Amino acid sequence: MATTTTTTTTAATLTVTQHRSKNGANAKQLDTLRSLGLRRIGHTVEVKDTEQARGMLHAVRHLVEVKEGK
Repeated sequence: MATTTTTTTTAATLTVTQHRSKNGANAKQLDTLRSLGLRRIGHTVEVKDTEQARGMLHAVRHLVEVKEGK
């Protein structure tokens, strides 16, 4: 009989705020902002600190402000 163990860890989060307009951004950047959950200037969301999220943030780094979370 196999037993499985699961460990629950609290994932670190990043607080992301859109601080510049998306006007003039290309389609890929618009899709990235939408995927992050950002809708307007001043909108803030928390995202899990993963490689994928950091890659998306790198693509729109000129439009957003990132702060380390928990």
